[in-house]
Amino acid sequence: MSWIDNHCHLEPDTAAENIAAGTDSGVSHFITVGCDLATSKESIALAEQYSQVWATAGVHPHEAKFGLEGIEPLLSHPRVVAVGEAGFDFHYDRSARPVQRDVFAAQIGLANQYDLPLVIHTREAWEETFDLLDQEGVPSRTVFHCFTGGASEVALCLERGALVSISGIVTFKNADDVRAAVKETPLDRLMVETDSPFLAPMPHRGKTNQPAFVSYVGERVAEIKGVAAVEVANATTANAQSFYQLS
Repeated sequence: MSWIDNHCHLEPDTAAENIAAGTDSGVSHFITVGCDLATSKESIALAEQYSQVWATAGVHPHEAKFGLEGIEPLLSHPRVVAVGEAGFDFHYDRSARPVQRDVFAAQIGLANQYDLPLVIHTREAWEETFDLLDQEGVPSRTVFHCFTGGASEVALCLERGALVSISGIVTFKNADDVRAAVKETPLDRLMVETDSPFLAPMPHRGKTNQPAFVSYVGERVAEIKGVAAVEVANATTANAQSFYQLS
């Protein structure tokens, strides 16, 4: 089986070993995600170095207080396949909410302007996220990464034409809402991710996460949907290839 980890945070000092381990575990492509200007540039550098790695460029809501300067020129780089991760995080509020809103709105605009996918981070801000997307115009390729909602939230994502990306949270004991959402989501609207080095799935919870663990996410999705793991691998790989327009 072949998997695409469509959302990870590769770090320069561990990238080589994590890419090698992921490749050995059947990961064909890695989307490494920028959270600010520095990590966006690091992601691009790794994508230039490794043919199976692609990058995003954007500003996470935690970093919104530092603004978007320098991000737009990165979007024309041939190894950049998406804007983000961008969005709202009202759990930590590390940037003021009006600032989060302005920076998120600007990145929605960039995704639309450059016809790039938008990678959304939303935490405890579903209503605000949907309202802003509706106001600014949902990009034609939008994904809610590390989906943490339930069946009602996933229905609203699907109504807007978005995909949802499932992380290791789906394997956690207390994640019944996420499993209910997976059950309600057609396979052609799902992708899988690790969000590594965070959120290692069971049975590795508590350890440093890595792209090699994405199969645990896909296998749990397959159990929930009552299909073979290879069906989930094939579907989510095709979805990611189309979504990010990977060669």
